[in-house]
This record gives sequence, structure tokens and C-alpha cells, in this order.
Amino acid sequence: MAAVVKDLVQVNAELQEQKEWADTVDFKMVTFSLAGKDYGVDIMNVKEIAKADKFTYVPNAASFVKGVYNLRGDIIPIIDFRTFFHLPQEKKEDGQENMLILHINDQVYGTIVDRIDKVVGLNQETIQPPHPIFGDINIKFISGVVEKQGDLYIILDVVRIFAQNKEDKSKTQTVAGDAGGFYVPPPPSPEEQSQEQLRAAEDTAVGFIKEGLFALRRFSVTPVNEAWLRRRFAEWSIGRGGEEMQLKGSSDADEFLSPFHSPCTGIFWDDDYAAAVKNVLPDLSSNNIHVWNIGCGKGYETFSFACILKRRYPDGHIKIWANDNDIMAISEAPNMIFDLDEVPEYYRSFMIKGKNGYSFNQAIKDSIVFEYHDILNDNPLPDLDIILVRDVLSFLSEQEQNKLMTGFEEKLKNRGLVILGQNEEISGKGWHSVSAGPVSAFLHNA
Repeated sequence: MAAVVKDLVQVNAELQEQKEWADTVDFKMVTFSLAGKDYGVDIMNVKEIAKADKFTYVPNAASFVKGVYNLRGDIIPIIDFRTFFHLPQEKKEDGQENMLILHINDQVYGTIVDRIDKVVGLNQETIQPPHPIFGDINIKFISGVVEKQGDLYIILDVVRIFAQNKEDKSKTQTVAGDAGGFYVPPPPSPEEQSQEQLRAAEDTAVGFIKEGLFALRRFSVTPVNEAWLRRRFAEWSIGRGGEEMQLKGSSDADEFLSPFHSPCTGIFWDDDYAAAVKNVLPDLSSNNIHVWNIGCGKGYETFSFACILKRRYPDGHIKIWANDNDIMAISEAPNMIFDLDEVPEYYRSFMIKGKNGYSFNQAIKDSIVFEYHDILNDNPLPDLDIILVRDVLSFLSEQEQNKLMTGFEEKLKNRGLVILGQNEEISGKGWHSVSAGPVSAFLHNA
């Protein structure tokens, strides 16, 4: 009996020792799935996890390079593990891709997987050598396999997948693939870059600027302002010395957009700008002149334009529909009072003095209808001679821009005029530029 008890004690001790050995955690991995199978990556190589649905395309890259991504100001390459390993892909209803952000040999990469699961701790001695039967992935990219609570995990050797070229680290970074590897060169010096490389690099950087402007200030880069953006990007790059060109926040976006806005925004148009606008106004066949002023704000722009129209068409019967979605500004605009000193000389002959200051005469006031209106909704206006819409289109989505410009074509009379912001333009069939100086204006031919 004593011998039996001794044997039981010894067995229990051995079981306890095995349990303690099994419970020793000296390796942790982040687990994820690809094509229905479970995988793991050493947690020491995982910087963070993220989700994203937009990546900037990189010309001439390998098929498994999804593009590049702006990770809080750092531009990182994105590798789709599913394409890399020739695995089927799950469709995402929301379009958001799951990403493991990996840190390997001082480089950061984004990798797309189907799902990210959890962190699993285990004893390294439980990891078994890889074997081809364990997965669809080339065995050279597998560091081991392990079973944990009934689940079998294939542990990827991400250091080998994203191996450095040992022959010349200073020149080339190698990302291995089943076909032997592809090369991702660091940014070459200007002397080494071909024109194609320069354009591709600029397109990538501009792509991030576009995304940042829309996210931070809802500024949409489309054919309406693409030419300006390219010019501005060149200035921006020089000002930044070619470094840290991406937008870090709202203040950077505001600085980037600061040269975009048209002259005299939010104030009376000065004499020079007023004269420039007057010079692009066409001859009209009728004395009944219908104008739509979109985004009139507090009314400075509208009053300025009304006076210019009176000078250009002294016998005209002018009606301006001035719209804005700022209800406070639009409600105060009709009754604005001014000090004469703040009014440019160009408009003073249209003003009268009252008890509290100067206001525009009745003829000017009667020519304007200030109305609260969302321009994306239908507006039952008569056929129009002129549309004044400075710096408004660029702050609409491309779909909204297209909708509004289609409305312009429907509402304008033959040879009707659209005045845009100085850095905006309309292209396409039926539009003819009559821009001059700081005034961007386009005639529409029906």
C-alpha cells in the first residue's frame, strides 16, 4: 500500500511539473486568419493593428502590393498576404481591410489579412517544425506550427518574408515572394530618378495631399481645381525642402489652401477686382438680366456684383438671387449698414446716408433677393444670364460638383456666363474660357 501511495505522489509530481512547464509562457503571437486557416506572427514584430479602405496606387508594383498608406504621417507599403500567398479573398461588406502593422528591421509594413483574432501566449518548446501538409503557404515562410486549446496555428516567419538584401542593404530592400522576390528601392536622389519615377513619386505624394484636404477641410480635388493643386504642390514641396510634405492636421491643411481663395473673399471687392470682373461680362441680348449668386455669405460679394452690373448694363433690369446656407448671414445681409471709409470708391455712388451710417440705395436693394438655400436642392429659377459661384465647387464632393454643373447647363441661357473662383475652371464640351487676370469666367454655348 505504501508503495502505491508513493507511486501516486510521484505521478502527481510529474504531472504538476509537466503542467508548470506547459504553462510557462515565453512566446506570444498575434493570431489571424487567411482563407479559413489560423496563423500567427511573433508579437515582437507587431507594431499595431488597423483598418483602412483607401490605399494610394503605386505604378509598376508587384500584384500583391496593395499600394501605400498614410499612417499618421508615415508613408508605409501595404502587402496583401492573400495575394502574396495566392489565397482566396473574403469580400468585405464595409470595404474596410484588416491590417497588421509590422515592424521589421527598422522598417514598417502594413499587411492585409482576413480577420485578426487575439494574442496567444505559449511555451516555445511546444512549437513544432513546419511541414508542407500544414498549409497552402510555401514552407520557407513558416517558422513553425503549434496547437493551443484545440486550434492549430501556422506561425509565419515575417522577418524572412520581408528579408533585407544582405548583399547591399544601403541600396535595396528585398521583399521575398514565391517567385523569388521583388525589390523596393528607397527614394533615389534627383539625379537618379527618371521622369517616370518623378511623376510616380509626385502622384503618390499628391494622392495623400488630396485625401488629407478632403478629410480635414472637405476640399475635393477634381478637374475643377486639379491644375491649381499641382502648382500649389510644387510650391509646397519647395517650401518644405522636400520633407514632411504630408498634411499633419487642420493647420497644415489651412496653410496649404491659403493661396486658393479668390481676391476679396468676405469683403467688398476692391476697385481693381471690380474692374476686372466688369471686363469679362458679355454683351446681353435682353435688358432683363437674371443672376444666381451662390454662396453669397454676408452679402459683400452680392452688393459688389450688383454695383458692377449696374455700371456694365445701365439700362438693364437686374435681379440677383443670392443664396447661402448660413441663415444668420443671409438674414442680416439686406439691412447692412456701413461706414463710408470701409466702402471702396467704386460703390460709393450707389450709397445713401442714413441715421446710423451708409447703406445701398433702393435700386441696388431691389435688385437683390437674399434667400437661405442649400444649393444641392432644386431651385426654381428662371433662365439665367450669369452664375456667380466663387470658391464653392471645390468644397463639394465630386458627385455634388457634377450635379451642380449639370444644373448650370440646364439653367443658363445660350452664351450664359459662369464666374468661378480664380483657381477653379470648367472644362468639357460647350464651355469656353473668357478668363482674364484674377477672374475665372466661362461662357456656355447651348
